[in-house]
Amino acid sequence: MNATIEQLLNRRSIRNFTGESVKDADLNLILQAAQQAPTSINGQQVSLVVTRDKEKIKQIAEIAGGQPQVATADVFVTVVIDYHRAGAAMKHAGQDMVIAKSAEGIVVGSVDAGIAVNALQTAAESLGYGTTVIGGIRNNPQAMIDLLKLPENTYPALGSTIGVIDTNVASAVKPRVALESFAMDEKYDAEKVTQGAIQYDRDLRKWWDSIGLTDMPSYTAQTGQFYSNIYFPQVAKSMKSQGFKFTDEK
Repeated sequence: MNATIEQLLNRRSIRNFTGESVKDADLNLILQAAQQAPTSINGQQVSLVVTRDKEKIKQIAEIAGGQPQVATADVFVTVVIDYHRAGAAMKHAGQDMVIAKSAEGIVVGSVDAGIAVNALQTAAESLGYGTTVIGGIRNNPQAMIDLLKLPENTYPALGSTIGVIDTNVASAVKPRVALESFAMDEKYDAEKVTQGAIQYDRDLRKWWDSIGLTDMPSYTAQTGQFYSNIYFPQVAKSMKSQGFKFTDEK
């Protein structure tokens, strides 16, 4: 097995950091790797806001719901859906940018943000740092918009912590649903997905128990906790205020 595949198969979220600094040269490489990630039509509709100021990181932790894993990170990178860049380029060419006012624009920006954060985390982990994706910044998106001074046609999609791993705190690779219920041949198999989810509920329960975290919720319990309600209810309102809307609805 090559080193890249081994790293990807052993990926885990790291929530405990030593407090040591991420090296400037390493951070620069991590950011370059994220920038090199593919984007739809090479529109480059993603930007990063890199936060190293400890007080601002603490503010982000509170915005994200009081997450200690954010507060103790050395670096927090916010991945921004960015059509301000395209708008500026198109204005220079005498055109109006309208893609942000469509469902496709929101999907494209979100997909590209996800691709970017994966590249960023893969690069960081290859250099020995720990990371965790943080979607909790959408708990109060307007606060993130204000903190980062984001202009119209931009939106804070998600973020990532980066820090030096505290090896004194054990971490383990969390299991996933069975591969055959994730990667299906030729067509979507709803029955395999259903059975895979039910089996995973049992498997995850056993895994939590095996590492002594008996109070952690099962897959169905945790999924139900979030997906039985709209858990970040300010997203639509804040997206509209930033210029994102579905004008392509008929």
